[in-house]
Amino acid sequence: MMIGGSTAEIELARLEPWAERAPAIAVAEREARMARAQELTEKLGADALLVNAGASLRYFSGLPWGQTERLVAMLLVPGRKPIMICPHFEIGTLEADLAIPVEIRSWQEDEDPVALVTQVVAELGVKTLAIDPELPFHFAEGVRQGGSAALVDAMAVIKQCRMVKSAGELALMQQAKNMTLLVHEAAARILRPGIRQSEVVHFIDAAHRKLGASGSSFCIVQFGEATAYPHGLPGDRALQEGQLVLVDTGCTIQGYHSDITRTYAFGEVSREICRIWDIEKEAQQAAFDACRPGEPCEAVDYAARAVLEKAGLGPDYHLPGLPHRTGHGIGLSIHEPAYLVRGDKTPLEPGMCFSNEPMIVVPEKFGVRLEDHMFVTESGAQWFTQPQVAIDRPFAE
Repeated sequence: MMIGGSTAEIELARLEPWAERAPAIAVAEREARMARAQELTEKLGADALLVNAGASLRYFSGLPWGQTERLVAMLLVPGRKPIMICPHFEIGTLEADLAIPVEIRSWQEDEDPVALVTQVVAELGVKTLAIDPELPFHFAEGVRQGGSAALVDAMAVIKQCRMVKSAGELALMQQAKNMTLLVHEAAARILRPGIRQSEVVHFIDAAHRKLGASGSSFCIVQFGEATAYPHGLPGDRALQEGQLVLVDTGCTIQGYHSDITRTYAFGEVSREICRIWDIEKEAQQAAFDACRPGEPCEAVDYAARAVLEKAGLGPDYHLPGLPHRTGHGIGLSIHEPAYLVRGDKTPLEPGMCFSNEPMIVVPEKFGVRLEDHMFVTESGAQWFTQPQVAIDRPFAE
């Protein structure tokens, strides 16, 4: 049984907390990451790197904090302990969340955190400061105006550090994807005529929680015509016989993302839908086959689009066809460099991880997106999860 025939209560009861948990990233690996960042910062011609709160700060320090209006950032200077800039009242929580030793420089609520950054930069004699591209402009501009250091964009440094995943990162991502695929299977079994999209969304969140994730990191459930819109339409549709179902969801494990999409038939669908589904399947496989070390990222996008154009779809972003890139990098951010899109000439390297999702949209009728993730090896690509088998068989047996 793959589609329908069960209930949310039955499926949730079957799920148990995940037993084979991937280990946390070791302190030694984080230290190696910081050493690599410092090396790349020096090659960039900068004396220090300022990393803003968010995915990149978590990558280096383990701190699972998102960006807010209060400045939280880490200054990496070669040859010394990292310096964390944070609100004074957050020091206790900061110390509890950090995975590495740091020097803390704090600011009170009535003080200017940018002035503290410029003070520390001056104390250390930093002449050129590499700035995290995700640091808000007003903070970066304040550092530029209030200090003597020249500023440069640290995108190249952070991109090169985070793009290639370690074995530890791959293991965390594998767990997240395995969990989400199991949730997908359970969600397919609860479908019935009349079930609403919101019911499926709520079930998927509960199922992720039952497995031990903190719920769904996002969830898109669309029925029928709404599948023609890559991120869906507003409203809460009820499922009918003979409709396509598109479910796109994921979770995080220690910050590392899953993001899997299945598109399948609920009952009998038209020959045209089946034809487009088969083309989508072929395009996804072509993208996988083109993902080889040394090839530019854009080559994977070209391979998927060649399949579509041969079938009379497109070209380029014209519809019916593929309205967006073939895939995106994934890790601590759900979308991160590099990208499988024309113009991204980043050479593929072992350890890079990507979504593979060359969605086909037939405007105002339906859309088909098959999305699984792959990582680059020395000999080619490897799937994290096995792709969908057929339009009426969403999961490999």
